[in-house]
Amino acid sequence: MNTTPSSTTTPSTTTPPAGTTDPAEGSADAVTEEATAKDSLAKDPAEDAPSKDPAPKGATGTPSDAADSKTAPDDLAGQSADEDDDDVLEPDPFDEARHGVGAGAAAVVSAALGVVALTGAWTGRVAAERETLIGQIQTSGGGSAAQQISEIYGDAWHTTALVNGVFAVLALLVGVFVLVRPAFGTPSERPQPTWVRAVALAGVALGVLGVLISAGMYFDLFVSLPTAGAPAGG
Repeated sequence: MNTTPSSTTTPSTTTPPAGTTDPAEGSADAVTEEATAKDSLAKDPAEDAPSKDPAPKGATGTPSDAADSKTAPDDLAGQSADEDDDDVLEPDPFDEARHGVGAGAAAVVSAALGVVALTGAWTGRVAAERETLIGQIQTSGGGSAAQQISEIYGDAWHTTALVNGVFAVLALLVGVFVLVRPAFGTPSERPQPTWVRAVALAGVALGVLGVLISAGMYFDLFVSLPTAGAPAGG
């Protein structure tokens, strides 16, 4: 009978040779790497991606400054275009000043002629003196009192009225021309200035008044010629 106790077999704890891996450790490392790969895929790629600076190296200022510098030429171009449009649309002050100069001058002339027609001119006085001289020459050889009054005084009076009437008619015609001029010819883009129409109306009014007074003087409607009394009988 064998009395020697049976020996128990223990697991081997011998360290594996260098360069070899334990199968259990290899499987654990594989599981860990697989879990890490899954976690990296589950993460947002934008978080792991390195932030890129849009500004190039060596450039100064922020990206907004760069954008502003790019849009600055466009803004300047737009402003210059707007200024050109404003220059085109805005009326020229010299054109505004020249507008209505001729009509204004004609209106002033009309008013001046109307004043001359009412107050008299040196031309009328000269013409009256001429008629007086002619009457004196004609009656120097003798003539009745009525003839002398008519030749010396009446003709001079009528001549003065006639000259004043001519100035009045000219004032009336020029004033009417200024008022009706915008209705004829090439239409103007700007209306006639108010002061031009006012002065032209004044010239027309003075012209009408001068024509009426001159007509009354010429036809002796206001004041009749003096008459010579009958000679006293002897």
